Order: sequence, then C-alpha cells, then structure tokens
Amino acid sequence: MMANKMKIKIIKNGPYEVTGGVPITQKKIAPGSDGVLGLKKIKSLSPADPQNYHLCRCGRSKNMPFCDGSHEHAPEFNGAEVADRRPYADRAQVERGPDLDLLDDDRCAFARFCHRQRGEVWTLTANSDDPENRREAIEGAAACPAGRLVARDKDGKIIEREFAPEIEIIKDPIKGCSAGIYVKGGIPIESADGKMYEVRNRAALCRCGHSRNMPFCDATHVSISFNDGE
Repeated sequence: MMANKMKIKIIKNGPYEVTGGVPITQKKIAPGSDGVLGLKKIKSLSPADPQNYHLCRCGRSKNMPFCDGSHEHAPEFNGAEVADRRPYADRAQVERGPDLDLLDDDRCAFARFCHRQRGEVWTLTANSDDPENRREAIEGAAACPAGRLVARDKDGKIIEREFAPEIEIIKDPIKGCSAGIYVKGGIPIESADGKMYEVRNRAALCRCGHSRNMPFCDATHVSISFNDGE
C-alpha cells in the first residue's frame, strides 16, 4: 500500500474523511515487559466501506470511532483549524547533546512513550555520549506518535523509524480515558480549506473535539476524561 494513494480530508466542522483504503486498528497504551509504555493492539476495525470512511472529530458519535452525524447537532463543537502550518523543521527547537540532537516542536499528545527505562528522552540526549543512552533516546523519539520528537545525528541525518500507513484509534486505560487518532506512515492530511499539511511519518489528530490546537491532539482528552464508549 502506498501512502500517496491515501488521504485524510478534514471536513469543515465535521469529520475526518479517510480515502484510499487506510488500515484502521484500535490499540491501547500499556507497559511492555520492560515497564516502558507502548501500544498493544486490541482489534482491527472494519468500516462499512474500507476505501472511504469517516472518523468522528467532535467526540460525540455513538458509533465510535466512526462519524454518525452528531456534529450537526452539536453547535458548541468548533472544529476550526488553528495549528501552526509551518514545516516541522521551522517550528522545532533543537536540544543538542554530545552525540545526538533532538528536535522538539512541543506538539504533545501525552502518550508518554518518551519516558524510557534510563530516563526521559531529553535527559538521554543530553547524555548521549553513552551508547545506551543514545540508543534509548532514539527509540523514545521515534516512538512519539505525535511526531513531536525527532532524533538527528551529528551529520544532520534524521533518524526515523519506518511505519506502514495506518490509522490507530487509541485507548488510554492507565489514565482512564480515550486518546487521539494516531496517523502513521506519511498519510497526507488535507485541511478544510483545501491546503495540505506537511506530510509526516507520525501525527496525532484530535477526536475528543476539545483540542486547542486543531486538528492535532493536544492531550485535552486526559483533562476532560474523554470516553468514546467503546
């Protein structure tokens, strides 16, 4: 499957329209055997039309994660896109370590995958002259589903894990809530005004309807205890 044949279109004050047969799964945030948080698959999801389906963006559908038209009866839902549309490289700050740099645009979905056995990714980067710290920093950055964190070597090469195109609907039982929509593998995202966002290997979209950085997740689902009913 080629991501360039797939697309997510944001409908003005409506759902995400997903075309091109993007695989969709439900996953949960859970600790691995080493205690580090990651994703565990719950099940594959089967839209009525796998080639063209609509995902809820207002947080009110009774057919989660799919749209059931509830946004049309929710005047309080404002899906206006306010996120900074500059390229990631222009938004991100650079944390420089001895053997690794870390790019950080502060676009956090609160997955907590940046917390590793040996410490947080920022601390590990600052101490990346230790090979194990460097390895852990790279792993933690690459695991960030929002694409907030990106590791870069001292030659300026981005170190990125390759993902197949996929949409993941996330549960966060540790925090007792439902989390965002993780988009992997370079699936293009088109805004409601027809302009394209920068294609990223990793992004996290809001589905609780309350992000202050629409269309991207800003972790508000945690503070409002969003529950999709699934």
